[in-house]
Amino acid sequence: MTATRFLARMSLDTELGSAFSDTRIRLLEAIDHKGSISQAAKAVPMSYKAAWDAIDILNNLASEPLVVRSVGGRQGGGSQLTEYGRRIVAMYRALELEYQQALDRLCERLHDVQESDIHSFQRLMHHMSLKSSARNQFSGPVVALKPDGIHYEVGIRLDEDHQVVAVITRASAENLNLSLGKEVFAFVKSSSVMLAMDSDIRLTARNQLWGKVSEIHEGPLNTEVTLVLPSGRTVTCVVSTDSCVSLGVRLGLTVCAFFKSSSVIIAVYE
Repeated sequence: MTATRFLARMSLDTELGSAFSDTRIRLLEAIDHKGSISQAAKAVPMSYKAAWDAIDILNNLASEPLVVRSVGGRQGGGSQLTEYGRRIVAMYRALELEYQQALDRLCERLHDVQESDIHSFQRLMHHMSLKSSARNQFSGPVVALKPDGIHYEVGIRLDEDHQVVAVITRASAENLNLSLGKEVFAFVKSSSVMLAMDSDIRLTARNQLWGKVSEIHEGPLNTEVTLVLPSGRTVTCVVSTDSCVSLGVRLGLTVCAFFKSSSVIIAVYE
């Protein structure tokens, strides 16, 4: 009689929802093999838009980009996994293998399964599991915390060259127990982000992020535009289609995404 074997289908979840799943890992692996998000999406399979959105979220919430990409050019651009992305995939697959081996041991001897130390990986999973309707989701340490009457000005580091500044009430800052160095999430609705083309323009908005247009989804009334920053993080805005046309927005163009500090929502994971 053939022995029963349990097959592992690993999904790493928290109370906030799903973090990493086999589908997302297969997307990363397909990008590494094919060098193209569109080809990787077909291989998974999943929609091209869903693949782009997944990569944007992964890159924005991870401490380093998992995927880097280029747009335009004679070859039409491409994408590839970073070394950090490969390490994350390898960690997931290693955990999956351990999971399968644990199930095999359970079937054979029903012994207790010992848990591995994956603190850094769990931290990234927490980031991936947080669900929000905000299109722009970032994470980073608090690098500035300035009281101003009933408000606090909070600076959040995205990478070596970019910060996001938020203004929240003193009560909110105390409720979140904010402190320098604490990891937080920053959410910005795409409708709160605006575009500027002129590098000499002076803006009152505290947050000004320059990047290259990497994605354009045009609709009859509004158009969604995504910029990729030099670090690999992305910012998405929604502007009217007429404005997009009049500004001459196109793939590969360097533009500025700007938004008010009051448009940034801060959250923490406890």
